[in-house]
Amino acid sequence: MIISELLNSGSKILKEHKVKTHQLDSELILSNLLRKQRENLLINLNQEVTKSTMINFNKLIFKRSNKEPIAYILKTKEFWSKDFFVNKHTLIPRPETELLCENIIKKFKYKNLDILDIGTGTGCIILSILSEIKGANGIGIDVSNKAIEVAKKNSVKLGLNKRVKFYSKNLENIYDHKFDLIVSNPPYIKTTDIKNLPEDVKKFEPKIALDGGKEGLDVIKKVIYKSKTIIKKLGTLALEIGYGQHYKVSQILKKQGFREELLVKDYQNNVRCILAKFKD
Repeated sequence: MIISELLNSGSKILKEHKVKTHQLDSELILSNLLRKQRENLLINLNQEVTKSTMINFNKLIFKRSNKEPIAYILKTKEFWSKDFFVNKHTLIPRPETELLCENIIKKFKYKNLDILDIGTGTGCIILSILSEIKGANGIGIDVSNKAIEVAKKNSVKLGLNKRVKFYSKNLENIYDHKFDLIVSNPPYIKTTDIKNLPEDVKKFEPKIALDGGKEGLDVIKKVIYKSKTIIKKLGTLALEIGYGQHYKVSQILKKQGFREELLVKDYQNNVRCILAKFKD
């Protein structure tokens, strides 16, 4: 079989299973198996493929047809122009989170900073920030041991492991250190809304990284309350929040001694990130 035939067969199966990105996913899966750029694949459509490649390709197409996210199948996701290792123990990095990184980097570009990343997952936030802010060092924490393994792997891959340490820790176990910047993309989806999420999210991504409790604010509140005790005076707390949560989160921040400095809107013009300064 040649490349074009295999791509078409994969695309057809995915289309039948209502995968919108059927053609693209078929190309990504095969280029990953052949270790070639997708563009390279598309200019060599008449090239023969081996039987073992066909077998492996069909296995991965089957996984994708069951709505397993392409990032988990390929074990990689691009974020901040870098390829991050991902697996089922971590949330898949999203473009909205790049907006958080972008605004932090703009604000602190030439500063020396001590950073804490709460609920680090793949480490994509803190590692992207450290890659741009050379005078920064950081700590990433997550309650999941498996997520911390992923973050460590990414720090080594990106050559940043000398400037960041990752720990499997609960937020409550952070004391004896104060930070200039605390960042977090905490779980913020209401428990009752999880059933309405797309199938590839609710079936495969870790629930612990999605479920924010009854109002979606349980972990956000914990992050804000705890940050008060471990942030330097005039330090910044940067949070990603869910759709429609800005007003309530804003009230909590105010009560806890934070002053909003910057609101970051997503591509649909919704407030999705808040940067707040601790003024007490």
